Amino acid sequence: MRSHYCGAITTTNLDQEVTICGWIHKRRDHGGVIFLDVRDIKGLCQAVINPDNAESFAIAETLRNEFVVEISGIVRARLEGTANKNMTTGEIELEAQNIKILSKAVTPVFPLDDYQDVNEDVRLKNRFLDLRRPEMNQRIVTRSKITSAVRNYLDEKEFHEIETPILTKATPEGARDFVLPSRVQSGKFFALPQSPQLFKQLLMMGGLDKYYQIARCFRDEDLRADRQPEFTQIDIEASFIDQNYIMEVGEDMISLLIEKFCGDKLDKFPILDWHDSMRDYGCDKPDLRIPLKLVEISDLVKDEEFKVFAEPAKNDNSRVVALKIPGGNSLSRGQIDEYTNFVSKLGAKGLAYIKVNDVSDMENGLQSPILKFLKPETIASLISELGLKNDDLLFFGAGKKSVVNLSMSSLIKKIGEDLDLFTSKWAPCWVVDFPMFEKNGEGNLTSLHHPFTLPKCSSNKLEESPEIAIAHAYDIVLNGYEIGGGSLRVFDAEMQEAIFKILNISKEEADSKFGFLLKALSSGCPPHGGIAFGLDRIVMLVTDTSNIRDVIAFPKTQSATCLLTDAPSKVDDAQLEELKIVSTHKED
Repeated sequence: MRSHYCGAITTTNLDQEVTICGWIHKRRDHGGVIFLDVRDIKGLCQAVINPDNAESFAIAETLRNEFVVEISGIVRARLEGTANKNMTTGEIELEAQNIKILSKAVTPVFPLDDYQDVNEDVRLKNRFLDLRRPEMNQRIVTRSKITSAVRNYLDEKEFHEIETPILTKATPEGARDFVLPSRVQSGKFFALPQSPQLFKQLLMMGGLDKYYQIARCFRDEDLRADRQPEFTQIDIEASFIDQNYIMEVGEDMISLLIEKFCGDKLDKFPILDWHDSMRDYGCDKPDLRIPLKLVEISDLVKDEEFKVFAEPAKNDNSRVVALKIPGGNSLSRGQIDEYTNFVSKLGAKGLAYIKVNDVSDMENGLQSPILKFLKPETIASLISELGLKNDDLLFFGAGKKSVVNLSMSSLIKKIGEDLDLFTSKWAPCWVVDFPMFEKNGEGNLTSLHHPFTLPKCSSNKLEESPEIAIAHAYDIVLNGYEIGGGSLRVFDAEMQEAIFKILNISKEEADSKFGFLLKALSSGCPPHGGIAFGLDRIVMLVTDTSNIRDVIAFPKTQSATCLLTDAPSKVDDAQLEELKIVSTHKED
């Protein structure tokens, strides 16, 4: 059919006869001459139909947006002064000789030639149309190219692409499993993998040495803009390596992708200790493009009568922090109130502030409702410790560590965006030395990453002091997004059993859920480790969008629904009966 893609025709094709196929992007009548913008995956090409070509002209008059056509003609240079520098094909046009309608189209529910802000639900329900938009089209193509580049890189590093099962055993990995009933074995269920974690470890125990997979993963958890119930990982594992090796492979791969697809070179990635990151940024995925940090001031305010500061300052599970905004004095009271509402929605009880008008005049040069509650020496210490200057603004966070960290880290990112404080286009980093465990709402220890992470201590030390144990774990962060995480793995049964014990996983439960792993660990296991990258997030950042659904061909909504196919949906009673399942759901 076609001889050339629409967007690939250039001045090198002048006077050639070509055939293009695609969709009518726009149709224009100009003084008896019809102009057609024809679109395919490579771009747009303008076709011109003159009235002296009666047959083609008559067909062109009937064309509407999104009709699929085949057009043959001669490539000509556009008339002087009519070139379109905004199009790659803007210097040429196709003098149409023959037009064939391949498929007609109803009027699209939203325009593709003049795309405006269309409700996302409308876009997702009509995803086949949304994907035709050039920007969406190119995001999906870029995703394919990124996947290919990853494969090429890992192949060169002598990693082997190996598939692992999709139907597997339910195991606790931090999120809910999607479970599927077995028809053959009544009453038993498969689970969709949250990750290939156990299987890739087993591959290392099987002597495969280096593994990778572009892996589909599934987690039944609450969704947001950068999370989906089904997602894709770049999964990597290797044997007889240390942490530095995995970090080097990951860093080199991300640097390659940014250079190849964005044209930017990244410097060596800085390495942050997890505890330092939490102290300075309130989170373990800081956006280092924003030059703002939290400063712990508990020692400065613990003896104040101002209970809002003093009480959390004396509590080990709380903190009091200050956030200096250079030049932030220009923020209006209305803007400060907006930030107060913002952190309140994240659990904070308020947002105290001090405006610095004249740092040399403590009595009259500072502006804040809380000044009357603070001792002059405390104010002087704040000025000195924080290096305050005229026109600075101080925000304060006080309360439980979890609330302060969440609200103030989110505030840093919001202020950075609102005031355009970004100092660079890209800011990657590694966050290392995570705690092995954290306490859940019931006060029990849970794995911060997963229960197969290797600690930086012996099993005896781990059982003695699990709360302070540090993991051989590492996350890679880019522009405030965690794009990958990994660790060295447990490689002996004794250590694994110790971790299960700390997590209150009984021997019976461990044997039931992980007996195959413990058996393998006791059969000669090499030291090994790996990392998994979120392909969706990487593509999201590379293509400069803030919504992960923009880089997935057929994504789910935040309620885990596919609006295009109306999944999930009911199944008929006969299918449920075959699976020996009784639905207890009652219609509202």
